[in-house]
Amino acid sequence: MFDTERANKAYYNDLLSHFGRPPLTSDQFSYAQMHTVDEAIAYLFPDPHSFEAAQKLRKQTGYGPYLQYMEIEPDLIPLLKKYTGRLKLAVATNRMDTMHKVLAVHGIAAYFDLVVTALDVPHPKPHPDPLLRVLEYFHVAPDEMLYVGDSELDDLAARAAGVPLAAYDNTSLAGDYHITSLKELERIINL
Repeated sequence: MFDTERANKAYYNDLLSHFGRPPLTSDQFSYAQMHTVDEAIAYLFPDPHSFEAAQKLRKQTGYGPYLQYMEIEPDLIPLLKKYTGRLKLAVATNRMDTMHKVLAVHGIAAYFDLVVTALDVPHPKPHPDPLLRVLEYFHVAPDEMLYVGDSELDDLAARAAGVPLAAYDNTSLAGDYHITSLKELERIINL
């Protein structure tokens, strides 16, 4: 839905900088981009004292200032407008306490019938829990759902839940479908 690279790099680099640490390496960024913020901070600040200090700062400062750096995918809003009311639409994310604000700031919250964050399930992705919550909520079978994701964790969660995956702009994922734009979802939906 969003290109979050710029926002997440700025967020984590500011956090690291506050504690006198160097900017994210590419491996650190890859990890932080896929995992929950708690998991990312534990990865970046592995000792208990620095982890607690980073968590305290994170909770004080929040993610709000970084929302401006998120770029909405160009085909998202037309796709949402086309399928709202015709299909049930949900978000299943490893974001924790920021997803509802992200959707509101970008004016797309009303398009979604359900939003499942890492706080709403016992285990975030790569566990299937977020997708299982969506299936349960809508009372649908796994083959009646299509999950769009771009990370290895998305791929693992989809496979564990038995849900078809449209791998977005990532040919390294197994995926049932591979797309490079959200507009391509129309073809898959109409199959």
